[in-house]
Amino acid sequence: MTTTRFAPSPTGYIHVGNLRTALMNYLIARKAGGTFILRIDDTDPERSKEEYVDAIKQDMEWLGLHWDKVERQSERLDRYAEAADKLREMGRFYEAFETPTELDLKRKKQLNMGKPPVYDRAALNLSDAEKEALRSERGNGVWRFKLDHERIEWTDGILGDISIDASSVSDPVLIRGDGQVLYTIASVVDDTEMGVTDVVRGSDHVTNTATQIQIIEALGGTCPRFAHHSLLTGPQGEALSKRLGTLALRDLREQGVQPMALLSLMARLGSSDPVELRSDMAELIEGFDIHRFGAAPTKFDVQDLFPLTARHLQSLPLADVADAVADAGVPAELAEPFWAMARENITTLSDLKGWWELCRDGAEPLIDEEDREFIAAAVALLPEGPFNGETWGEWTKAVKEATGRKGKGLFMPLRKALTGMERGPEMASLLPLLQVIRARG
Repeated sequence: MTTTRFAPSPTGYIHVGNLRTALMNYLIARKAGGTFILRIDDTDPERSKEEYVDAIKQDMEWLGLHWDKVERQSERLDRYAEAADKLREMGRFYEAFETPTELDLKRKKQLNMGKPPVYDRAALNLSDAEKEALRSERGNGVWRFKLDHERIEWTDGILGDISIDASSVSDPVLIRGDGQVLYTIASVVDDTEMGVTDVVRGSDHVTNTATQIQIIEALGGTCPRFAHHSLLTGPQGEALSKRLGTLALRDLREQGVQPMALLSLMARLGSSDPVELRSDMAELIEGFDIHRFGAAPTKFDVQDLFPLTARHLQSLPLADVADAVADAGVPAELAEPFWAMARENITTLSDLKGWWELCRDGAEPLIDEEDREFIAAAVALLPEGPFNGETWGEWTKAVKEATGRKGKGLFMPLRKALTGMERGPEMASLLPLLQVIRARG
């Protein structure tokens, strides 16, 4: 059975970059009828906060990315300890004591000599007495996994055939000096024990994947299929890393972005297929193919979400937006005709309030000097009401006959006088909703 996972750290709110990873893993699982796991990477007790765990779940529920089960790495520390002991017994795990400053000096020296700046494994030469002395002086060291210096190869679902020389990579630190288990080993143990078959993540993890493949093999596990998606950039190709905090999913929600608009964009962005607004999750699942995505950095422009949101809203029946219409102040008896009028003229649901204020309070007439006599004559012909869908046509016909005006010269001045705007909804739909018409004077 296909099993995928999304493994966010609860150290902040998830953003569009996280969503890309979550969505791809979700769609793969759902298309195969498999299992999607939400795995909370909370092994860092100082930075992990329960409020962010709740926020991650809220954001995913808002988008409709429903998980089959939740796992928490903080509840699996005994499993990681067992894996670490197994690696020690195999001679693949060793303690190292260099300070960050010492490591930096080593890297600089290697670079000056034209060598790759990888850890030199000096700790492997320490005697037990030397290790004990260093522990007394510096505290516990970090625990590194000893890589086999051979080529690590796999066929990536997006990048194609990958081959990395393990000798060009530092032996990865799996456990910090303070005992904190790091993602690299925790993820391997979890993926193996949870039967994860497919892993999609950012291309900045390619080297991590290489080292994890060796750890998986050392522990006797089966490697999942890996795919590494491109990283997002800004619309001009600029790095998004410093802006991701402003692209949190809850911020986009606050701005009125609709879930299906966001999902439709992210499910195609960076692929060879055009972005198409989908009506529901089933369409997204059916149209998804991880192999259609490319390796090149992918431009993301938050402004692209708003036309998609507008188009999505236009497709919705009143039942789907009834709460928003009511929140805008629209009486229940007017909700249906109001939504029919407004839906084509909003970008987000927050725009509904402005349209209802226009209907309820009227607008300051916008009348050009040369149109004043015409408007006065037209308003005199406007019936008292109540208005219906035929009123606009009947009134403009009468005004045309009385004044001789027609076309744009007839309709535009009347729209501006009634709404204070040069463009907007069909007047036949809007006129019956106008509670106050200030142009009557």
